[in-house]
Amino acid sequence: MQHPPGTSPGCHVVAVANQKGGVGKTTTTVNLAANLAARGYRVLVIDADPQGNATSSLGVDKATLTETLYDAMIDPEGTTTVPLQDVRPGISLYPATPDLAAVEIELVDQHARERAMKRTIAANPVPFDIALIDCPPSLSLLTVNALTASHQVLVPLQCEFLALEGLGQLIATIDLIRRGLNPNLSILGVVMTMYDARTRLSAHVVEEVRRYMADDLMATIIPRSIRLAEAPSYGQVIAEYDPESRGATAYEALASEILSRLGWPATAPFGDVQAEVAAMTTGSEGG
Repeated sequence: MQHPPGTSPGCHVVAVANQKGGVGKTTTTVNLAANLAARGYRVLVIDADPQGNATSSLGVDKATLTETLYDAMIDPEGTTTVPLQDVRPGISLYPATPDLAAVEIELVDQHARERAMKRTIAANPVPFDIALIDCPPSLSLLTVNALTASHQVLVPLQCEFLALEGLGQLIATIDLIRRGLNPNLSILGVVMTMYDARTRLSAHVVEEVRRYMADDLMATIIPRSIRLAEAPSYGQVIAEYDPESRGATAYEALASEILSRLGWPATAPFGDVQAEVAAMTTGSEGG
């Protein structure tokens, strides 16, 4: 779904999905959100994983939460729960706690239970330009909800051989969702993560994906990085924790590439939050 330069993109929803765990879904979600917000886009992060890692990675204390994505999804109208606003300048968040795991039981008797997340997003009163859904590492009802609610899917893929097998399963699931629930769903891109330039395996996996999905493979490759792994323990994104690191550079490049694929301007021509981001960064450096 493209938008001419200089116009608001509107409410575009992207599921960050792969049923395999440990491939960088949460890392990609929060760092991409931070980079898009730094460019002036209003970002809604939806933590659809009961582990709540995206919530923690954005510095939110789950013990203090009174409302989460669980509350929003079990409301048939999706109107009672408002996302946390400005967890970072330009970023709002539907947080998650382990309670979210119970949502599949709660939705059993609901009409069109596969569309509960879509109703929640539609009823959300906080303006956004792009929503990023951090999906759980499974093909559960939560993942089906996320894919049904989304326009596109971004697939983080670890540079390991078994990841290729998981990719085939995910593509089959996307095809099923297209046929039954969301005919307009498309793949935004496949982004290779945890790339280790010292191994032949990483390069081999990238080449295999390029052979079969050349049009979908993102040019940006996310390196294996201890700094990326450390940042969430401080409740920070990599641009805050170590802005000069290879991981920070890679996610900045990925944000640029995704905006290009969407046909959106490199910086948002509306709702400018760049000054707030700059002020926050300067303040943290000064401390």
